[in-house]
Amino acid sequence: MTSFRTRLLFWLVTLIVTVLICLGLLLGQLFKDFYVETMNKRLEKEAKAVAILLKNESLAQIRPDLQEMSEELSSRITILNRKEKVVFDTGHVANISDQTHERIIRDILHKKHFHQFSIIEKTNDVYYYIVSYTKEGKNAGYVILSSPTNSLKKVNQQIWGVLVSSLGTSLIVIILLGLKITNQYMKPIEAATEVAVELAKGNYEARVPNGEYNEAGMLVQSINRLARNLQEISKSREMQTDRLHTLIENVGSGLILIDSRGYINLINRAFKECFHIQPSDYLYRPYTEAFIHKEIVQLVDDIFIKETNIRKQLLLTIGIERKHFEVYGAPIIGTNDEWQGIVLVFHDITELKRLEQIRKDFVANVSHELKTPITSIKGFAETLLDGAMKDEQALQHFLSIILKESERLQTLVQELLDLSKIEQHGFQLQMETVDLVAVLKEAAAIFQRKAEEKGIHFYWHAPAAAYIKGDVNRLKQICINLITNALTYTPKGGKVEIVIEEQAKEILLHVKDTGIGIEQEEIPRIFERFYRVDKARSRNSGGTGLGLAIVKHLVEAHHGYITVTSKVGHGTTFTVHFPKRFQK
Repeated sequence: MTSFRTRLLFWLVTLIVTVLICLGLLLGQLFKDFYVETMNKRLEKEAKAVAILLKNESLAQIRPDLQEMSEELSSRITILNRKEKVVFDTGHVANISDQTHERIIRDILHKKHFHQFSIIEKTNDVYYYIVSYTKEGKNAGYVILSSPTNSLKKVNQQIWGVLVSSLGTSLIVIILLGLKITNQYMKPIEAATEVAVELAKGNYEARVPNGEYNEAGMLVQSINRLARNLQEISKSREMQTDRLHTLIENVGSGLILIDSRGYINLINRAFKECFHIQPSDYLYRPYTEAFIHKEIVQLVDDIFIKETNIRKQLLLTIGIERKHFEVYGAPIIGTNDEWQGIVLVFHDITELKRLEQIRKDFVANVSHELKTPITSIKGFAETLLDGAMKDEQALQHFLSIILKESERLQTLVQELLDLSKIEQHGFQLQMETVDLVAVLKEAAAIFQRKAEEKGIHFYWHAPAAAYIKGDVNRLKQICINLITNALTYTPKGGKVEIVIEEQAKEILLHVKDTGIGIEQEEIPRIFERFYRVDKARSRNSGGTGLGLAIVKHLVEAHHGYITVTSKVGHGTTFTVHFPKRFQK
């Protein structure tokens, strides 16, 4: 804006200077022409006066008068006779010799032939005025009046001095007025421009200071009104944006926005937590590359092709879990039917499906699990009642089987009660500082003899101590269930190894075995109730199919998680990740 003010002042001064120079040249020429014309008229009158004087008087009588007149007029009076010979000359008044003076006169006379008209000519800075005079009606000669131009130069200098001084003063006054006017008008414009620049940068709190702006006051008021309106709109938009952001981030369902080019522009917190992903793996990438599940890619393709709302239930494998989602996809159509992208909403209905499946499978699973021991107990009891009790050896064998089956029933009921208690919302752990190594020692001591009986190499490795926040009894239950599974599914001559590993943020509990292993597609299901990898083996060993479900719930209650790696025929490794929230 300063450069604009400078340019404005420059062009204003240039215009004024140009006008004043043109006006000065015009006035100077007018004054010069006026003075020259005045001087010519004076010379003409003086020459004619001398001619009249010679007409009426003889040259001898008026010589003194002519000499005196020449001195008074500061002019040289030269008289020529009819033959153009000098008969009288008052002497030179300029730096011109007599010979040059006569030559100039004759050149003028020979160049300008006339009889009754006078002539005037400027030569060598001297004005020559020639007029003929008569006597007795005949041409008697010529009167030449020559006057130097010194006086004209002085007058011209005076004229230009007056013009320069007056026009210079006018220029200074006009420049000062121009500065005042430009300041008066440019100050509010500059202030308004600065505020406009700040508004363009997003600073809607900028205002033009109040002041006396006269004609520019409306501009200032309009800028301030615009700034206030923009500030209110910005606050309203920020409030709406915050509300929308809060709503999107805290909604219970996963949400994804995909633009018209197929690039993912937004994912909310629920989606990130549900799918265990990093935003950088999804944001601003094509959905065909970001989604690892083909079902989701196919759903998005259908929406792009059909341009209609689609609702579909999907069963997706996420890590070691299988989750059910009700996915709702809809195209985003802007004004003028402009395609802007699609929105996907993922409702996690895993819990609903699980409860539904539990309701469906509970009777079947429980009745199936109870049927075998109850059938055994009933059958052996009937056999005993039919007379087998008299056989002491058979009686003892049947009673031992009845006892074993009743213990199995008791274990099943107890684990069902434990699982039900763990899944209750009011379930709480008795949290304290626990040395996980000490817990492992106690659990390992229980199974040392059992491992030796089965011919399994059983050993463990751990640091001196590993402290976490947890419930000591529930941690022992986790260790017992995992070791039980490892020993159950490991054949004779195999190996079971328990390792405690301390990392920067976590303490890991590894339970490794060289057992039968688990198929990859079965790994997500091993934490379901009553699910068995090898049903015959686990049932024969007294397993209920609830141990890993209990482990998973207890680990999550300790704010940890469990991972599984396995290879069929080579063994399985369960890894429990406990957060390292306490360091002794």
